[in-house]
Amino acid sequence: QVQLVESGGGLAQAGVSLRLSCAASGGTFSSYAMGWFRQAPGKEREFVAAIGRLGGNTYYTVSVKGRFAISRDNAKNTAYLQMNSLKPEDTAAYYCAARRTSSFTYYIEGYDYWGQGTQVTVSS
Repeated sequence: QVQLVESGGGLAQAGVSLRLSCAASGGTFSSYAMGWFRQAPGKEREFVAAIGRLGGNTYYTVSVKGRFAISRDNAKNTAYLQMNSLKPEDTAAYYCAARRTSSFTYYIEGYDYWGQGTQVTVSS
């Protein structure tokens, strides 16, 4: 069983940067593809970014491409989401997720483990 704990969320003004972290325990981190999702109030959870188990392949939703960067450090069992040029529409609870395969997906149903989420609020 894998446990995921997100951190790094908070309040930010538009244009600044935040880095989210996702610490994993209880499994072999390097065997999982990782994803980040977000959920704004009243909206469905949506895909943000994903990374393969070795970190060489990444994928982003269009709205964050060029502003966000997903990465991972398998030695530290941690995945990251660097968020630059934040916008008010990025306000949401952000969740990391782990998938028991080497390849990533943008489908929520494709992930096996989830963290509890960290809130990001961006003011204009």
